[in-house]
Amino acid sequence: MKYKTLGRTDISVSEICLGTMTWGSQNTEDEAFQQMDYALDHGVNFFDTAELYPTTPLSPDTYADTERLIGNWFEKTGKRDKVVLATKVAGAGRPYIRGGAPITADTIREAVDASLSRLKTDYIDLYQIHWPNRGHFHFRGAWGYNPFNQDKAQTRAEITEKLEALGDCVKAGKIRAIGLSNETTWGTQTFLTIAEQLGLPRVATVQNEYSLLYRHFDLDMAELSHHEDVGLLAYSPLAGGILSGKYLSGDKPAGSRGSINGDIGGRLVSHQEPATRAYVELAAAHGLDPSQMALAFCLTRPFMASAIIGATSMDQLKVNIGAADITLSDDVMKGIADIHRRYPMPI
Repeated sequence: MKYKTLGRTDISVSEICLGTMTWGSQNTEDEAFQQMDYALDHGVNFFDTAELYPTTPLSPDTYADTERLIGNWFEKTGKRDKVVLATKVAGAGRPYIRGGAPITADTIREAVDASLSRLKTDYIDLYQIHWPNRGHFHFRGAWGYNPFNQDKAQTRAEITEKLEALGDCVKAGKIRAIGLSNETTWGTQTFLTIAEQLGLPRVATVQNEYSLLYRHFDLDMAELSHHEDVGLLAYSPLAGGILSGKYLSGDKPAGSRGSINGDIGGRLVSHQEPATRAYVELAAAHGLDPSQMALAFCLTRPFMASAIIGATSMDQLKVNIGAADITLSDDVMKGIADIHRRYPMPI
């Protein structure tokens, strides 16, 4: 397992991060404990969660249960100091989370304290804005994206307000570093610029979607990452499990995310299948597990701080963590480049 430093902080994390969004719905507490034990024993020191989780499906009845399970594991094992812990504040849209309110200074402070209580810890290593108030193009929003209705002054004022509240939490010792999620190049740079101007915490990471089927980060965000030292925490590096090949030909295995959430957040659509099949066949031609090939590719990207894996079974978890030991040959990398050129945006 290799380790990376988050942004310009002194926080070192494993290049594979343990995602947690199925814990409390698809996974029981015992299963979550097994995953955390195994991951830590195999060099994964980075866990990512959110107050919103679990997500399969999202429900007011299970809201924040994932954080509670992690807190219970910390309490049982006493291993809080072995883990770099990331969580997120939810934005507007769900009435059961602070009445559906957008992210403000007050909601950040309230959310931080609630997460600390559920997680049974005194500090959060990386605290992230789950999505911006102004909207974004992630989660298939690119097809109708329209930023021209955003209020320029309000948007900058909201970013400043968030940074000031996060700065207060850093000063209080409640969080160590800050990150964004579902952000754009302009949004990330604006956070960086305002933080520098006002002496507020600097964004260390951006958690955006990235996989063989969705490579938007390769463009403007990659340039920002290079010049500003803001690493990517890639979510859905297997495109919700699609890149394992298990959904080819319309299959939806019982208990899988596809059987529960239908189109897996707009990813499980017919036009992804030719690209997915090509990647699965490429892996087979080189004796590779398709999931491990997809994850190993993510780890080759110079902007990658950590790839966030998710598993509902121990077998899946072992395969995913094992991707850290895979080195892709030049022939495999060329094959990936050729497929990407044929299918540049299949989801």
